[in-house]
Amino acid sequence: MASPYRSEPAAVAHGPRPVPGEQRRTARRRTVPAWAYALPPVAALGLVFLYPLALVGWQSVSPDGGGHSVAAYGDVLGQASFRDALWNTVVIAVGATAGCLVLGFALALVIAFVPFPGAKAVGRFIDIFLAFPSFLITLALLFIYGSAGMANGLWTDATGAASGPFDFLHTPYGVLLTEITYFTPFVMRPLLAAFSQVETGQLEAAASLGARPARIVRQVILPEALPSLAAGGSLVLVMCLNEFGIVLFTGAKDVTTLPVLVYSKAILDGDYTGACVVAVVSIALSAALYGLYRVLVARTVTAAGGARHARA
Repeated sequence: MASPYRSEPAAVAHGPRPVPGEQRRTARRRTVPAWAYALPPVAALGLVFLYPLALVGWQSVSPDGGGHSVAAYGDVLGQASFRDALWNTVVIAVGATAGCLVLGFALALVIAFVPFPGAKAVGRFIDIFLAFPSFLITLALLFIYGSAGMANGLWTDATGAASGPFDFLHTPYGVLLTEITYFTPFVMRPLLAAFSQVETGQLEAAASLGARPARIVRQVILPEALPSLAAGGSLVLVMCLNEFGIVLFTGAKDVTTLPVLVYSKAILDGDYTGACVVAVVSIALSAALYGLYRVLVARTVTAAGGARHARA
């Protein structure tokens, strides 16, 4: 009598046997370390991004007379033009970032929580606005507030005066206004994404308990927006530090920032070593701000998560 428990053949019980070629390929994959697969993309990134930066750093310690020396750093950092450019860069960047945060937060609140016809179209326009070049916004402001712009033209037509009162675009205030106008959508975009995640039930519950709109914004909406504010503000700050086109197109000759100083030393003065020194300082400043941005975002996300757990 045959046993009811028949054993399957070895090929069926253990699956198909691998062919010798497949065994060799599997063994080869096991012998290649995982980090080796990262070498090609890292090498490509190094060639495209790190190599030019390394050349700039090398040129900053390679004076025209030959050899290598860091004396150019002492010469450039001791110049009054460098200190003025550094001051202008930091002040304009911080002021523009603060203006973008305030204006962007207010506009994003209106678009996200105040129903009005065309709100979605405005949100789509913000996405398109991010692709605009900075000189285009500067040119538009020149058409409006320039010495021969629309605002001055209306004023002279109405009053008969020889010139209009608007003459500020070539000053630091004009650069500040232009940068706020151009970079505000970079704050609004992440804010609108964050506001879309806010539960309307929280807002309705807070309103039913008698909370005023200002208190709802401060205690319900703002904690949700803090990570996006930190991200957008840090991005705008770094971009303002390295902005060149806006300063150039506004015609602000007395406003010298670090990027403008690099251009002046390299193109106008022919001092490539000095230009590279200023560029290295600008790179170091941007890298330091990026590191600060990462720390702030991490702490903000942690604090916001704790606040949400506390409310729950």
